[in-house]
Amino acid sequence: MSDKDALKPQGPLRLTEDHVRRVTRLVDGPRHNPDWRLMDDDDLDRLAQRLTAGRPAPVEIFAYGSLIWNPGFPVAARRRATARNWHRQFSIDLEHFRGSPEQPGLMLALASGGSCEGVLLEIAPATTAEALRAVLRRELVAHELAANFRWIEVETGGMEREALTFYADPVDVTLTDLPIEEQARRLAHANGAAGSGSEYLLRTAQSLEEAGIHDGYIWELQALVAEEIDRWSGMEGKN
Repeated sequence: MSDKDALKPQGPLRLTEDHVRRVTRLVDGPRHNPDWRLMDDDDLDRLAQRLTAGRPAPVEIFAYGSLIWNPGFPVAARRRATARNWHRQFSIDLEHFRGSPEQPGLMLALASGGSCEGVLLEIAPATTAEALRAVLRRELVAHELAANFRWIEVETGGMEREALTFYADPVDVTLTDLPIEEQARRLAHANGAAGSGSEYLLRTAQSLEEAGIHDGYIWELQALVAEEIDRWSGMEGKN
């Protein structure tokens, strides 16, 4: 799909709150890999200092998934931006958080190539330390994940600038390259301690729609997930 096609209006979302309610259930399991060494506040502050060393304020974060709809820190300004040479992909294998070993889920990452339109989140300079601690605790919670940040070039308002983002060509995580139909099947069925894959996808699609961003990949995926849930629910009803 070309960049031009990805920006075309694509009709209403097929995936709905009702779909999410039908498949989301409480799972008693870990939110993180139990083998990880979680970072404490001092670890997070040291990492924040390292990744922002020599960078001017304000710090801007390129959000392409859940950070758009749930940043977890005060946002001073939001603006649409495009990351060239990157695209969204559900490629991180999840057996915790929004998945389990029995029904593994998927998490979004940025993969090389293409183009990704997202939202640039500006951290107010007065809250930089607290905001970075919060976002790093959320995104890079463990020492094993600490390398998954990157400064990338983004375009916004006709200007190029550098922004911080997470899980761009991820390292030290289990990746999977699945056909979109298999991605949909996983997201339709996956549940974990933090919720369901279908909810994660719906919130992302809704937030992109609210920002006026039309991602053809996300639009196709949410339609496939809705179809899988309808098919699965229909089969259950016949048993």
